[in-house]
Amino acid sequence: MTLATAFAGLVPTGAAADGKRVALVIGNGAYRNVPSLLNPPNDASDIAAALKRLGFTASLITNAGFDDMRRALLAFGREAAGADMAAAYFAGHGMEINGENWLIPIDAELKRDTDAANEAISLRSVMLQVSNTTSLGLVILDACRNNPFAARMNRSLATRATPNAGLSRVEPAGNVLVAYAARDGTTALDGDARNSPFATALLRNIETPGVEITFMFRNVRDDVMEATRNEQQPFVYGSLSRKAIYLAGRPPDGAGDTAPVSPLPAAISPVPAHAPTSPTIDPALVGTWEIMVPSRRGQSRWIWQIMIDGTYKFHAEPPRSARSHEGRITAANGRWSLQALRGLSGYSDGGAYEVHDALATITGKLGTGAWKRSAD
Repeated sequence: MTLATAFAGLVPTGAAADGKRVALVIGNGAYRNVPSLLNPPNDASDIAAALKRLGFTASLITNAGFDDMRRALLAFGREAAGADMAAAYFAGHGMEINGENWLIPIDAELKRDTDAANEAISLRSVMLQVSNTTSLGLVILDACRNNPFAARMNRSLATRATPNAGLSRVEPAGNVLVAYAARDGTTALDGDARNSPFATALLRNIETPGVEITFMFRNVRDDVMEATRNEQQPFVYGSLSRKAIYLAGRPPDGAGDTAPVSPLPAAISPVPAHAPTSPTIDPALVGTWEIMVPSRRGQSRWIWQIMIDGTYKFHAEPPRSARSHEGRITAANGRWSLQALRGLSGYSDGGAYEVHDALATITGKLGTGAWKRSAD
């Protein structure tokens, strides 16, 4: 265990004017060989407009065939190389075949699974085009709908490929985040309004100033799950460094670079004024801290109790999500380290920290998290 969440990390950047931002936005709905989708062109048009307001030079294409998508992606890759941020958004049909994810143009036939390489765009190629930015490469996919191509596709005996529902999990490298409208192996809803539930939530949150990007996607997740009665869970893949990225500008002066307050309720547990602290523990870290950590079984709550004598206790709820343990911790001048003494043999960790009242940004082996003081 660590004083961090494996969900995400953070990368430094300034407001929209601080660096070059480019985007490619695609919305495919008018499919020629399967029933059409109503919302993707609307979703793409609205997302492109939002990205332009955020300072991105955004190229929008709707109802694109294979050649149009391929040419647009190549041009986008040239623009993205060396940019501060590059974002690719796709709404439409997407599918997994034998572990590979594909974005489907409107002219695809896909009579066999082996046709994908010649008729569709691989997610790997999109991730590659955003991988050479200085701060952030972002891929957003509202492409996890129930896919009619899978039912009509002949399977190759050579590859034994099986088209599955939704998209498969990805492991982005470097400074790339990939956001799915529905987590791997599940499907997303197209919706019966102008926009899909995912696009609606994204449009509601993406232009909110002062919200760090990973927390923005957490807000999107909660909005989608509420709108779909927990039928659809968005998911973000990738791990960045510790500093914060803001698509819509940093928090006001004085708020620091920590991520904004999450929806997790917490009360401040002040340090007793009369108690002497250990010379190896920063008084600002003394108290009880908590964070919600996503996992395949759902959310778990991690709680760290840091005592004034430089000892700590850790437990998780539910208990199966992480092993309880105790040990010693040192923290001073923005750096911390710990050594487990009971409950988790041989475990040690360390990293950086910043404390701003009831919020702390704490980094460790598994990533970065914004922690809140708890009443527990």
